[in-house]
Amino acid sequence: MSLASVKEFFHNLGRENDILEFPVSSATVALAAEAVGTEPARIAKTLSFMTPDGPILVVAAGDTKVDNRKFKDTFHCKATFLTPEQVLEYTGHPVGGVCPFALATPVPVFLDESLRRFETVFPAAGSANSAIELSPAELEGVCEGSRWVTVCKIS
Repeated sequence: MSLASVKEFFHNLGRENDILEFPVSSATVALAAEAVGTEPARIAKTLSFMTPDGPILVVAAGDTKVDNRKFKDTFHCKATFLTPEQVLEYTGHPVGGVCPFALATPVPVFLDESLRRFETVFPAAGSANSAIELSPAELEGVCEGSRWVTVCKIS
């Protein structure tokens, strides 16, 4: 159902044909990079966290890790990942296909500055075998109310 909601979301933008579906898994950064045929850094991974104010999503380049100090300075709490069940409940997307659009519930989306190094990036599209190619500006545009932050470091 999640891929269907993403297709509907992009249909409303006239971009449903831009969704890439693969015959292989793209559930991890490495698998997604292989499926797309790009470097892992250009995979836009969507990380799900719980804060005192509720869940948030952070979209970051595939070659980054959360910098705990920067995360705490930005969000005023420790970085605590959602469980797979919570991810599905709040986003409507299964782990391995989580993306920052067509969300089941309103979840604040934060885009890490690490993405701006690239002309285009590839976030998942709601399933463990899909993606869509977007520029950082397009990603910001489809993530309604998103904000740019620096909470990750290149690993």
